[in-house]
Amino acid sequence: MNTAKKAAARAGRRAFFSLRYQMMIVFCVVVALVLGLVWLISAQLLQPLYNRHIYQYLNAQVDRLAAMIEACDAPVSYRAFAFSDAVKNDEFWASVDEAARDGRLDFRNCCVDIADSTLRHVASSENVYPCLLHESAGDLFGGKITTKRDSDTITAFRQAVMANGSVSQIVGTSSGAQQMVVGKLAQNGEWGSYSVIISTTLTRVSEAAVVQGQLMPAIFVCMLALAVGVSWLLSRWLTRPLSELSGAAKKMADGDYSVRVSVPHSDEIGRLAEEFNHMADQVSRSAQLQRELLANVSHDLRTPLTLIKGYAETVRDLTGDDAAKRTDQLNVIVDETDRLSGLVNSVMELSKVSSGTEQPQRVRFDMSQLCEEVAQRYEAVCAQNGCRLQLQADEPCMVSADPAMMERVLHNLLGNAMHHVGEDGVFILRVTPKDGCARVEVEDHGAGIAPEDLPYIFDRYYRSRSDAGKVGTGLGLSITKAILRGHGFRFGVDSTVGKGTTFWFEAADEAPGDAKRK
Repeated sequence: MNTAKKAAARAGRRAFFSLRYQMMIVFCVVVALVLGLVWLISAQLLQPLYNRHIYQYLNAQVDRLAAMIEACDAPVSYRAFAFSDAVKNDEFWASVDEAARDGRLDFRNCCVDIADSTLRHVASSENVYPCLLHESAGDLFGGKITTKRDSDTITAFRQAVMANGSVSQIVGTSSGAQQMVVGKLAQNGEWGSYSVIISTTLTRVSEAAVVQGQLMPAIFVCMLALAVGVSWLLSRWLTRPLSELSGAAKKMADGDYSVRVSVPHSDEIGRLAEEFNHMADQVSRSAQLQRELLANVSHDLRTPLTLIKGYAETVRDLTGDDAAKRTDQLNVIVDETDRLSGLVNSVMELSKVSSGTEQPQRVRFDMSQLCEEVAQRYEAVCAQNGCRLQLQADEPCMVSADPAMMERVLHNLLGNAMHHVGEDGVFILRVTPKDGCARVEVEDHGAGIAPEDLPYIFDRYYRSRSDAGKVGTGLGLSITKAILRGHGFRFGVDSTVGKGTTFWFEAADEAPGDAKRK
């Protein structure tokens, strides 16, 4: 019972820390952070940002009006914007009106005040009620409004501008109304200085921020619930292929190499599924080749062991003093022992070159000369078997490779060609220069290789159907493939059924990494 509880607890922990739950947690945390940021901006930063925007707006209007005053080459005389038609310095005020029409000056919802250096009112405008600068009061709807052009408030602001060159302040009333006041000193050359002051009402943004702050908990709960639902569905949709891959990997680990996964999408997970299926194909193929290896090696081992045992018993029990028989039988034992040694050596050599423990010792040599030396060793064997090796190596071909390994490659390819020689009894070793490489070809005129066998001819332990029953383990071409890959050389095979086969490889005059370093 305790074991079952522990297993259930482990399964629960694995589920909690699964990718699906991690995605849900991350999604919900992101939503919570976004909501928190929205609350911070709306409830805490809305008022300061709004005030900053109003200040920049008023400051721009003050700067433009002050610049027009400073550019005027005459004194800025009295003008009552709203209550009088008495106008002096028509040219200046006409430029102000034009700037207001084309948008360079915008006094909508603003109170404007211009005063000279004696703090005397020069011009004003009230487009907002109440105007705290001029202490306007009265019945807005009844039309009875009083305005103090030289109120204590505006006089104090004029004095501040004259003394400090500028002013920026928020003023309010007991009713809670607030206005921002921005002022600047304008120098009009010999005509003296003028204070330019503009104010506008501040919208009660703080109250809106309070309301938003009260709504945020409800918004937070609703958005978080929505985030949980969406993340649940989204994580399930995203992790389902991964769950299928995990289940397929477990089945493969248990020995089911036929398992495959569907590829519903072409995204990264889809490509992962494709690679998994490709891996499953290769693993299945490797398992099949290993089974074939066991069958082939078992067959190749059983025959010499049976012969060795049988002839050894014959020598012990039956031969007696017949020296000729004893010699023949012992020769059979020696030959079969050599055959076993060759098989074991081939397996060990394939293991070394495939694992990378035996690295090529590169030197620069002439591949044509090496091929000529190897071909000479086949003269006696060819004469004994009634075949002929034809060497075509007329030009020097310098390569950078391990000579001993290249010699083993040549022996493997030539030995394979000799076993498949055609009716003409000729097989060819050809070396030609090609694009800075030495292209080596071993050609026979035998039965050829079926197209369905060509993709697998270099695989370890693989035998084509035409080789079934022949002596050997199918390791020679696998060793050749491992050596050539270790050198980084291109290789392949071309074959036509009934006409023959050509194995080839291209040995470069430099290591694969040397060209990149140059």
